[in-house]
Amino acid sequence: MNNKTFFTLHGVIYSVFAVALFALPAQMWPMYGVQINDQYALFLSQHTSIFLGGIAAISLLLRDIESGRVATKLLVALVITNGLGVLITGYAAVMGIFTGLGWSDPLFFLLLVILGLWQVRKQ
Repeated sequence: MNNKTFFTLHGVIYSVFAVALFALPAQMWPMYGVQINDQYALFLSQHTSIFLGGIAAISLLLRDIESGRVATKLLVALVITNGLGVLITGYAAVMGIFTGLGWSDPLFFLLLVILGLWQVRKQ
């Protein structure tokens, strides 16, 4: 896929989760086996939306970037970000923090890592 398609897809995915974890945390987290049981957990979910939304904005605003050195560095940064997602959500799934749909998170991040690496190779 070309850079525009990749960055648009990446940005839309992160946007959806940013909005969902900000607006609907009490509905989203239980699907992963995590309960929002106080104002602090609610705030932390909404706080996480800052970073998800920021990654979405970067992806969407730079989706017209030409292939080259800068595009490669941006892609590598997203691969690292999604790799951290694999590790952290994988840990949560293995430790039993994430249940239900929780196992989908590390797989989802892994898919984004694979797509990102594929895109890096095309640069």
